[in-house]
Amino acid sequence: MGATGFTPTSTGQTASFSQQSQGQFKSPHAIRGCVVVELKPCLVVTTHLGLERVAASRIKEEFGVEAEPMPGGFQGLIIVYCQGFDVDLLTKELSSRVVEAERVLPIYRAVKADLEEICEAVRSLAPQVLGESESFAVRTERRGHHSFTSIDVNVKAGACVQSVRGNPVDLENPDKIFWVEVLGDTAYVSVTPGSVVFRKSYDRKPNVLVHLRKIVIGQVPYLADAEASYKVGVRIGRAVQSFEVKELVITPYTPVDARPLAGFIRGVLEGIDSRYSIQTRSYSRKVHRVPVNLFDLYQLVRDYRERNIPIIATSTKGRYVGEVKRDVRRIFENSDKVLVLIGSREGLPTGVLRFSDLVIDVLPGVTLATDVAAPSILTAIAGVLAEESND
Repeated sequence: MGATGFTPTSTGQTASFSQQSQGQFKSPHAIRGCVVVELKPCLVVTTHLGLERVAASRIKEEFGVEAEPMPGGFQGLIIVYCQGFDVDLLTKELSSRVVEAERVLPIYRAVKADLEEICEAVRSLAPQVLGESESFAVRTERRGHHSFTSIDVNVKAGACVQSVRGNPVDLENPDKIFWVEVLGDTAYVSVTPGSVVFRKSYDRKPNVLVHLRKIVIGQVPYLADAEASYKVGVRIGRAVQSFEVKELVITPYTPVDARPLAGFIRGVLEGIDSRYSIQTRSYSRKVHRVPVNLFDLYQLVRDYRERNIPIIATSTKGRYVGEVKRDVRRIFENSDKVLVLIGSREGLPTGVLRFSDLVIDVLPGVTLATDVAAPSILTAIAGVLAEESND
């Protein structure tokens, strides 16, 4: 779509922008000799807030086109104006050369911000961009005040696309995405491959949560002064909640001073609460809140042995996890619960290693600090299990 060749029809374009109020736009004009040519919007570029002018400047330097940051006062947006460019090629080149650009959308239609006009725009585009069996989705970003919502646009535009040849809608993994960027009184319509959107999940991408939810962490507490114990506890709490393990058991194994132990426990609980509150706001799925218990390490090991629940101990004296990954996989395949023991400062007692089903070292040659041990060990185990899931 657009003229062929990635070269402007004229060099030395000088553009001027008219005064704008929010939602009202006037295209810039290029002065070519004595002729004033109105430049047309050809791209909508989104960027992080505060980087609009930086990104616009980079676009101008790289391609010699006019780029208007924050059109109509709308943050996070840049409108690129050009003439004589292959819009699709410009989109591809800009995406690969301007790192500040979050999303680059070629403008195929610019219409009044009206549901019927948007409908006609996508209806006319559909035969040109959609194969007979390709799925699609509609994504709308609306800025300004309107009598309709973004959902209204998605529903209306989706129905109009389907009316052409009945293509299936796939909101999760579409072959093509119709983008409707509504800026004040104008709606810009674009179409891109669905692959331009980075997704958290896709077919055959392993989900390690099912394995992590089997893990009970037995963590020997970090005991120094109360404040240091508290800080390490916060980091461990945030880590185990990030992985959403089945349970955390704090496991002293000798008589300890109550004050630093109390600081450690307080830090763990606060770390879990802090991370959990972020997860519940950010995730669309239900979040598992990690329960915390206190149990003597030796009694915990004895209890799990008697109930035939597998125990994996972690130690610099263990086998490299990459060498025993089949054993790790076998344990998780055959068990609903797995106890993973993590030491602190002096490591785990030798008797505990002897009573474990497997002793692993996740990073040979490196002694992990207590506050990073849990996330490092969980990452290593999850990596082994994810590799197996994807085989």
